[in-house]
Amino acid sequence: MRNLFAFLFRYRGILVFGLLEVLSLYLLIKNSSYQRAAFFNSANAYAGRVLETRTRIYDYFRLVDVNRGLVAENAALRQQLYRSDLASRQPDSLAAPPPLRPGRRDSVLLGLRQLPLADPEYLLIPARVLNNELHRVDNYITLNAGANEGVKPGMGVLAAAGVVGRVKAVSEHYATATSVLHSKTAISARIQRDDTFGSIKWLGDDPTHALLDQIPRQNLLVRGDTIVTSGYNAVFPEGILIGTIDSFVKEPDKNFWTVRVKLAVNFSNLTYVYVVSNRHKAERDTVEVRAGKKLTEEERP
Repeated sequence: MRNLFAFLFRYRGILVFGLLEVLSLYLLIKNSSYQRAAFFNSANAYAGRVLETRTRIYDYFRLVDVNRGLVAENAALRQQLYRSDLASRQPDSLAAPPPLRPGRRDSVLLGLRQLPLADPEYLLIPARVLNNELHRVDNYITLNAGANEGVKPGMGVLAAAGVVGRVKAVSEHYATATSVLHSKTAISARIQRDDTFGSIKWLGDDPTHALLDQIPRQNLLVRGDTIVTSGYNAVFPEGILIGTIDSFVKEPDKNFWTVRVKLAVNFSNLTYVYVVSNRHKAERDTVEVRAGKKLTEEERP
């Protein structure tokens, strides 16, 4: 207390001067409409700048949550594109989407009310890429979604641009997927223009290109043709973009074209993906195995 009084006594002149300045400014603003308007306009301008700066800082630190919310919304919207054939044939028979487990990141549509839509055959689980390999013969991708989110081995992985790969192993919170850039990855594909079917395999060198195999030599190919998923298996929905034909060559000792496809997905900057869950895959695989069909590497869990 003694130090406080000593401080006030030492700087009494400055403190009195400051008090009188504040009092004079108060009286000036109170008794002059022009000065009052000028003061409040200036105060509002400075306050607006401070609030704008604060909002920018706050928004910057919220980017992770905002991105996660947008990815969840995109997943919920995209999965409505992958409706079952029955729903496509009966557009008037609408059913509410199946209930999603609490805590699932794809169960929230940013607070929007979910309208009754046709029950989608394919459900999408959003995930962030934690690790992505590019320059090995067998490349893997690590995702921050696992068994708790409903991810299982054998599920397909998509990005906004197209096909990414297939889930290989799953833990409680994480999953590892073999990307298209893997020597054992084979994706059933078709040329969109004429519905010619083939298989996408990685060449093992260039992370931007893959090989479209099993295209007969008598087929007419066009540079720039779109390559999409065939829908012949239950891993990926039909019509998902894989890439475009970049070049093709007739090998003299082969009955098929050698077709290089430029991949639609840029694996060098892959950030957010969607794990594809087919609600009817197990049933379809069971029926096909009973009929004597052997599952391919792509279809096998």
